Amino acid sequence: MSQTESDAAAISRAVMGLSRRLRAEQPEQAVGLTALGVLASLQRSGPLSAAQLAADQRLQPQSLTRVLGEMERSALIRRKRNPADRRALIIEITPIGRHRLASDVRQGQGWLDQAMAAKLTVAERAILRLAAYLMQKLASDADV
Repeated sequence: MSQTESDAAAISRAVMGLSRRLRAEQPEQAVGLTALGVLASLQRSGPLSAAQLAADQRLQPQSLTRVLGEMERSALIRRKRNPADRRALIIEITPIGRHRLASDVRQGQGWLDQAMAAKLTVAERAILRLAAYLMQKLASDADV
């Protein structure tokens, strides 16, 4: 195994472990990760079609159908006619969805802030900020 492969495995394990812990720290009434991703996409990009959302979330459109139905029943999103093409529907985030997204993100970040302050030195937090920037760079849509 090359050093790059072992680095990749270590980073992957750490990201998955932190992701599991962040999920565990979410309150029971928090929206699921897929719904949270959908809300974040809609807030970032504005109204999108179901196909655009599925592509953005890297999901099959069929996989998103149930989640969108639940989100619509919870008034987190609404479907409306696309003004550019009245035959098509687009999905937009509602004020309730914006509030829920901000609340769930704030709670997860609150736990992470506390954990970082309690367990990491100032220097370690600086390194983690750099690592976050680099991971975001890797996660960008640019081709490798």
